[in-house]
Amino acid sequence: MGAMRRWTVVDSPIGELSIAADEEGVCGFAFQAVPEAERLPAAEPMGAVTGAHLGAAARQLAEYFAGQRTEFALPLHARRGSAFERAVWAELSRIPYGETRTYGQVAAAAGDPGAARAVGVACNRNPIAVIVPCHRVVGAGGKLVGFGGGLPRKRYLLELEARVSLERAWAG
Repeated sequence: MGAMRRWTVVDSPIGELSIAADEEGVCGFAFQAVPEAERLPAAEPMGAVTGAHLGAAARQLAEYFAGQRTEFALPLHARRGSAFERAVWAELSRIPYGETRTYGQVAAAAGDPGAARAVGVACNRNPIAVIVPCHRVVGAGGKLVGFGGGLPRKRYLLELEARVSLERAWAG
């Protein structure tokens, strides 16, 4: 955890988003702009590696929102999290684009079928939202519940993925 992280702010259809990176990879995400003092300065000594991670993340998020990208190809560096939370985050990354899983399904896949509520906590603590797609986790019966970015954003992300998946199916 010794690596210093820096942030960049990107515009998106769901508002300003902030992405953090350190020398190891993308390590943070926020649904608002972070303060200017935490952003990557142009002359930052460690900026070459960190800046490359931030640039790639910003570019891939823009492609995602444009319907051109269905998978992120970024080095990720979760700087915290229990073993169970990390297992949940790994399972979130396995949920295919345009699909959803229930909290119970993610709990079972993470090795603890009775831990649906703990999956909700892990989703809430997901440090790299959208890129690690916690928005693809829904309540029983497909109900939209619990999203750190707010349910309107969750709905938007799921509708975007459903639309792009449908367009690709029709085109292919």
